[in-house]
Amino acid sequence: MKKRVLFIDCLMRGHSRTHLLSDAFFDGLNKDRFQVHTLKLRELDLQPLANDFYAEREELLAAQDLDHPRFQWAKLFAASDLIVIAAPFWDLSFPSLLKMFIENVCVEGITFRSDETGLHGLCRASRLVYLTTRGGFIETGSPLEQATPYLKALSQLLGYGEVITIAASGMDVQGYDVKNALRQAMAAAKKTAEQISAE
Repeated sequence: MKKRVLFIDCLMRGHSRTHLLSDAFFDGLNKDRFQVHTLKLRELDLQPLANDFYAEREELLAAQDLDHPRFQWAKLFAASDLIVIAAPFWDLSFPSLLKMFIENVCVEGITFRSDETGLHGLCRASRLVYLTTRGGFIETGSPLEQATPYLKALSQLLGYGEVITIAASGMDVQGYDVKNALRQAMAAAKKTAEQISAE
């Protein structure tokens, strides 16, 4: 049986540099071992948890109606063996569209549970791969890069395991060898996928 990959496509433009990075990753993934399900966030009817939309969610959770269609993304997230996110670096992290998606998949009883001992992740994935491109020279681990720390903290709630960030920085810096930097990041993305495929 093929392993299930959930590709969360938060690409905000057509064929962007982040898109090239994600293409490189999936070029390296063994299609005989993995089945990829893609969610293009720009095409989903995502809403923030506010007003009537939030109230409906609370009513459904109180009634334990976890089979409601609005929880379909949470179920898909929880059942995936590998999570891959591609999103550009915006405002020190990622577009709000991705945050709205995350809000909609954090569902108690599907992606996590809680009891007197604390929070327990219910997601089966052992790894999340985060692919991004950054306009300036902001490296993973910098205080100005908040996407990776957030995704790592979220793993403590949802239980999807290791977070691997692959980034190309300096993409908008004049005089910088952008093509070479992107090429190196693409090679790293492909190699990571090949390593995952070989496990």
